[in-house]
Amino acid sequence: MYAVVRVYTTKSGSAEEVFKQVGAEFADRIPEQVGALLYTAVDTGDGSALTVTFFADEQAADRSESAVAQVQQSLNTRFGIEEAGVRRGPVMVSRADPAVARPVTI
Repeated sequence: MYAVVRVYTTKSGSAEEVFKQVGAEFADRIPEQVGALLYTAVDTGDGSALTVTFFADEQAADRSESAVAQVQQSLNTRFGIEEAGVRRGPVMVSRADPAVARPVTI
């Protein structure tokens, strides 16, 4: 498994509205579109957020980049969302409860 963590900031400071739009427009299709095993968006406060996406392998993560760029452009245009950093790497330890498989939306 391979993980990509992206940190985002927004000029609007309206993280809640961004999360609603991500939930309504992107969250159901992002995993399929980019080949992700798991996609999560986390409100980290102060108008910032992060996403954590798990893939089968590094190549799947690499193939997702163009789709991610399109989503980022759409969110930037509407909400001023900007990527502030990316961390990537192989998952070395993983455990999951079945609750992880249930969708969460606001």
